[in-house]
Amino acid sequence: MRQGLGINNYYTKLNLLKNMPFKAIPEIGEFGLINKIAALAAPTLAAVPELLTGIGDDCAVFQPSAELLQVSTTDILAELVHFDLMTTPLKHLGSKAISVNVSDICAMNALPRYALISLAVPQSFPIAMIEELYIGMSHAAKEYGLAIAGGDTSASRSGLVISITIVGEVSPEQLTHRSGAKPGELLCVTGSLGGAAAGLKLLMREKEIMLNHIENNEPYTKNVMADLKEYSEAIQQQLLPLARIDIIRYFHSKNIHPSSMIDISDGLSSDLKHICHKSNTGALIHENHLPIHSSTRRIADELQDDALTWALTGGEDYQLLFTIPREKYQIIADTREISIIGEITDPDSGVNLCDRYGMNIDLASISGFDHFSS
Repeated sequence: MRQGLGINNYYTKLNLLKNMPFKAIPEIGEFGLINKIAALAAPTLAAVPELLTGIGDDCAVFQPSAELLQVSTTDILAELVHFDLMTTPLKHLGSKAISVNVSDICAMNALPRYALISLAVPQSFPIAMIEELYIGMSHAAKEYGLAIAGGDTSASRSGLVISITIVGEVSPEQLTHRSGAKPGELLCVTGSLGGAAAGLKLLMREKEIMLNHIENNEPYTKNVMADLKEYSEAIQQQLLPLARIDIIRYFHSKNIHPSSMIDISDGLSSDLKHICHKSNTGALIHENHLPIHSSTRRIADELQDDALTWALTGGEDYQLLFTIPREKYQIIADTREISIIGEITDPDSGVNLCDRYGMNIDLASISGFDHFSS
């Protein structure tokens, strides 16, 4: 007979737990929690000497042979945390769920091979909704050249939860970590920044209008996507982000090997600090060099918000932030999809933004998305 499971014993322990001086997760934040988990997991790494990289990068790295490395990543998308079904079509959600994981694979300079998908689904969900979700997943998987190889399903009492694991491959010579940046190197980013945050702000505004109509028992007959057609680019960046596998294929074709790289999921400020922390460097980025699309600036003006803040902290752009030696500049000079936004500095300089007036702003206190921020 198992001990300690009696109901009286349970309530005694519960009362003890309530009175203990526990530190809440928001006090240390998401990355503080990850650091604690990494420390607890560290003793297990010795069991698998082929595991080259564990917790702390975009992917775990496993070496099955001298010629090939496997990289793997996993991500959770939880309803009302990462998405809202009132504003997110299920096909788009399925595609996005694949893309955000492929983006982590790309951040290691690798290419994806297969995915494992697990779903926790409320029992009230119609089968047709799950089919829509998988149509989006399958479409994205075909675009990225990966196979959906299996997974798991479960019932959920707290909304839809999607967990995806993707495994990719890369040669040892091409593998790129967050570490490796050196003072004097160029800091580069793909695509544009802040568009996903702009799209989210628009969708949240539309949701508020919708809920106000419902609360006041008024009909709401607008087609949300049609009504937001003039903002289609920003909406697409939020609902249908694309992992930059095109850039990784370009790197491989030109034999470009970034010294460090990360994908921008939590905002430029936070993700740049991850590179600097892992590389033991500082960085200086220039506001005038940040690729913020004119439509993003227009939306920010309309909503009386700040496009620069969206670029620094908005997250979900899923662009690649990477560093290269200055002598490699000519290799990427003709690529319109890559912008040079600054340079890596010595660690004592900190991580700074040079604004349009030439003033340096310390980015230490400017952070992006944190799941457990208070």
